[in-house]
This record gives sequence, C-alpha cells and structure tokens, in this order.
Amino acid sequence: MTALPEITRQHLDKIQAFYDAAPVASPWASRGYRRLLAHHYNLQIPAEASVLEIGCGAGELLGQLKAARRVGVDLSPKQIEAARVQVPGAEFHVQAGESLELDDQFDYIIISDTLNLSADVQALLSRLHRCTHRDTKLLLNFQNSLWRPLLSLAGLPGLRGPQPQSSWLASSDVINLLSLGGWTPVCTQNHLLFPVPIPGLNFVFNRCLAPLFQWFCLTIFMVARPARAAASTRPPTVSVIIPARNEAGNIEAAVRRTPNMGGGTELVFVEGHSRDHTWAEIQRVAKAFPEHKITIFQQTGKGKGDAVRLGFAAATGDILMILDADLTMPPEELPKFYDVIASGQAEFANGVRLVYPMDEKAMQFLNLCANKTFSLIFTWLLGQPVKDTLCGTKVLRRAHYDRIAANRAYFGDFDPFGDFDLLFGAAHLNLKIADVPIRYKERTYGTTNIQRWSHGWLLLRMVVFAARKLKFV
Repeated sequence: MTALPEITRQHLDKIQAFYDAAPVASPWASRGYRRLLAHHYNLQIPAEASVLEIGCGAGELLGQLKAARRVGVDLSPKQIEAARVQVPGAEFHVQAGESLELDDQFDYIIISDTLNLSADVQALLSRLHRCTHRDTKLLLNFQNSLWRPLLSLAGLPGLRGPQPQSSWLASSDVINLLSLGGWTPVCTQNHLLFPVPIPGLNFVFNRCLAPLFQWFCLTIFMVARPARAAASTRPPTVSVIIPARNEAGNIEAAVRRTPNMGGGTELVFVEGHSRDHTWAEIQRVAKAFPEHKITIFQQTGKGKGDAVRLGFAAATGDILMILDADLTMPPEELPKFYDVIASGQAEFANGVRLVYPMDEKAMQFLNLCANKTFSLIFTWLLGQPVKDTLCGTKVLRRAHYDRIAANRAYFGDFDPFGDFDLLFGAAHLNLKIADVPIRYKERTYGTTNIQRWSHGWLLLRMVVFAARKLKFV
C-alpha cells in the first residue's frame, strides 16, 4: 500500500466520509447529465477498448460505456458496493487515485468531474502511468468556472446532489498539472450548453449551438497522452508511398533524393492513369536502382486518396509516409517527420508549407488564402492546432493507420484526396498531431493536378460533412 502524506490522507478521509454518507441514487438531472457525458465518451472509445475510470462512484457513467472491459476505482466502499450491483459486467476496486495499486494497462483512463475532488492532482496524474501503455489516452472532463453560480443555485431545488468542498480548475490549471504529471495534452473540446437531456432542447442547445458557443459550455473535455517517449528495441522501418500521375520527370529524382531512414526505407510508387509516360518511367527506375527497395503498382480506382490507401495496404514499413511525386515537398525533409514519430513526440506528423518562405511560384495567392482559411476551420474542428491541411506529406505509424482504416466507416469513403480522411480519422481516435514546417518548392516538371475551384468546393463540402461527425454530435 502506497503511503500518502498526512495532509493528503486527511483530505481523502473527508471525501470518503462524505460519499459513504451520501445517497447512492443521484437526482434525475444528474443522471441525465451523465447520459450526455456517456454519449460523448462512446463517440471516442472503440467498442473493443479497455477503460479505467478513476472516481467512478456508483458506476453511473461506467455502466453506460460500450467498451469491452470496464474497471472502476473509488475511495468510498459504499459507492463501490452499489456499483458492483448496478454494473455487474464491470470490475470495481476500493482505492484512491493518488495511491492507485492496479498494475494492469488500459487503452483509456477516464477522470470525470473528479479532478476537483482530488487531494493532489499532480500526484494522481503521475500515479496513472503505472496503468498505461504507449497508446493510452487520458480522457478528462471538468466543469467550466463560468457555471459556478448556476450550479450553486441548482443545488437548491434538488436538481443537483450535495457536493463536498472542492477546487475549481481552469483549463490552464489542468494543462499545467498534466505537464507536471507527465502527460501531453492532445485536444480540448467544450460541450453541453444545456446539461439536462430534455428532447428538443437537448438537440438545439447541445448539438446545434454548443459547437458555436464553446466558451459558454458547462463541460470541458480534454484528451492527453503519456509524455514520455516509448522505448524501442530497434529503429522502425519506413515505407514512403509516392502517388504519381503525369509526373514522369520526377520519378528518378524521387528515388535519388529520398534518404534512407530508420531500420530501412522502401519506396512504393502508385501510378494513377497518367497521360504521359509515368508508368514506363516507374518501371525503368525500379530496374535501374536494384539497391533500393522499390515496389510499384497501377491503381484501378481514381484519385490520390485511393492511391494512398493502395500504397499503405501494400507497404511493409513500421512508419508510413506520403510523398507527392511533384517533389514540391523536398524528399530531403522526410527525416524530420521520421524523428517526430519514432521519438514518440506525436502520433501523426503533418507537413506545413506556411511557415518558411516558399518559392515565388510555388503557391498562388488564392491558394494561399484558401489554405489559411482551412487551417482556422480545422483547428476549430479538431480541437488541436493544424496550420496546413493540404500539404501532401503526412506520416504515422502503421498501427495507428490500421486503427484509422478500421474506423473508416464512421466517416465513410468521402475523401478523394486522402488528406482529410487521415486528419479526421486521427482526430476521431485522439491521436496527437504535430505540425512539421517544411520548405515548399516550385514544381520543376509538369503542371498541378489540382483544379482550384471544383476541388475547393469539394473540400468545403467535406468540411461540412466532417463537422457533423466531429462537432455537431
């Protein structure tokens, strides 16, 4: 049993005494509020995942989650006894988070409206690492301080049960405590303008208006990941997928200029219905460079997104990279992306063309304006900063791509370009996205395959579609 400082023990004893004396059944409004919380958590947690909830009480939230394995801990024996009766399919333990003794590893750890009751938030967050693996996500929700007067009034008519004395934590406090506890925040989203699930009002306030008035929402949801880098027994291998359409003049340069990375690099060319001799050039280059590991395909479908999915499916590397065959993103920059993923700094590396000065003809003014606009929209959509959504270079581990592909049905096959499919999929799985600035160069062969107006309209339609899946839910 972990020994706790006396001041911590005294606070926890008070919290335990309060909940041992409190009723097990919550008021109807509190039960409805937890149904709303469970709705948002079920959107983020896959059905096959394992979940640990710290401060689970009588199991009202845990009992509504659809995860395959559910474990709850709480310091009140009375509440845990009730939880075992109400949620027979879950596992429960009488423990405080600050002295957590479980040695299991979980895919998700939830702390729902409990941080403010903790005797030592930093100690609690640090203790959780004993239950994590490399891809564990910590899911937090806590209440917006703007609602403090209203919540105090809600206790008068019995809409909200009695509460022990607690802290009020701002988002900045939680972010700082996460850092001190060895966690890196991934994203923050605010939900619930109307915390009682009344049909009609719930749809209007929580699904339609809350995404537009996030500062005023009651509940702040935050996702974090372990900050420590994962130890690796060997350097990961790399597959660079190069979709190529009408790019015959760039194929040999792509092979010559792509560095060898990690435990070895393979190049996967996917040719897509070119009008020039791109396919013949890919075949020639593959034979001319036998010292390189080169795999070649012709796609039967259409669009860059289809080519990327074909290349990813055939790739053998641990880390998957996309390199556009126009080479406007210099292949020499790829090791930057490798370092971000291999070191564990992030789980998804996204190229950014909008930081360093670019060649004069690399991007037209209207395209630049559109890219900056999409950057603002995506930062709002995803809950984490994304400065450039349409840079072709995106990098992630195969294991994470497999999870995105397995969950693709949530969005559907809606993206002919492949960029949004990966970004939305990564955000839906709460992967940490890191922007990697690159030097954007002018094309030296051929002309762009982008059709500014028709593709721009298609991108806007995809943004609206994704907003319905990520924000207005």
